[in-house]
Amino acid sequence: METAVPADQRASDREAGTPIAGRVLWAYLIVQIGVFGSLAWKYEFFMLADQVYHRLPLLDPFFPAWLQSAEVVRWAYLGSLAAIILGVFGVMPWLRISSALGQVGCLGVMLVHQASHNDMTFATSLWASIWVFWFTTRMDRDEPNGLLRRAAFLSRAIASMILLGGAVGKWTPEYWSGEVFFDIYFLDRDFWVFNYLRETYDAETLRGIATWYSRKVIVVETLFGFGLWLFPPKWAAAIGVAIFFSIAFFSNHLLYSVLLCLVGLSSVGFFVAKAKNDT
Repeated sequence: METAVPADQRASDREAGTPIAGRVLWAYLIVQIGVFGSLAWKYEFFMLADQVYHRLPLLDPFFPAWLQSAEVVRWAYLGSLAAIILGVFGVMPWLRISSALGQVGCLGVMLVHQASHNDMTFATSLWASIWVFWFTTRMDRDEPNGLLRRAAFLSRAIASMILLGGAVGKWTPEYWSGEVFFDIYFLDRDFWVFNYLRETYDAETLRGIATWYSRKVIVVETLFGFGLWLFPPKWAAAIGVAIFFSIAFFSNHLLYSVLLCLVGLSSVGFFVAKAKNDT
């Protein structure tokens, strides 16, 4: 439960120089840095893909013409990066809100465009950006402690939803047996973890490791998909950061484009002040 805060205290908390107001700003910046990191991590791949789209246009009649356009997806991507920069350096509330809305709009286009609809980077970045838009509309209006508690709850609810979505997709015999992960990662993936395992263990042992690795992923995503939102803010933040960072660190660095925004979003819980009556 939160204790009532006098109106004069709420007003003073909103002053830019106070530690509480500083935490609000830092929570916003950390999430925006995470989203920008996710999109920037995709930059090299996206620029190569952009060249292909312009030289060899792909036309799928399922999509309307504007969602087939290589120009649209190019400017939606660049627009999302520009919106983040403008929002971070914009000092006026209306500019932050407008930039966040533009950020959501650009990533919304990316999510449904023919060239990018199947890329999870833009799905996770969009969810984080929706959080950013909501947060910018409250930053200069709400009492900081209460805002950070609500913001942390929303961030871990989004993280839970994404983890549960990942788990549901793995509730199959092929994943539970380890077959999928073995074929994708253990068989011939050139990555430090899997290179070490192949050099250290024989084929039969490696197959067993793949099975238990896959089951661990399913169990972790399922448990925290259902339960992460129930944890206290700082516990949820630590768990979320650890899960999302470790997925890419131990399997594929390219996944940082999907996960850096979720690392930033999970970090919001670190900025929540402990209430006096918390147990």
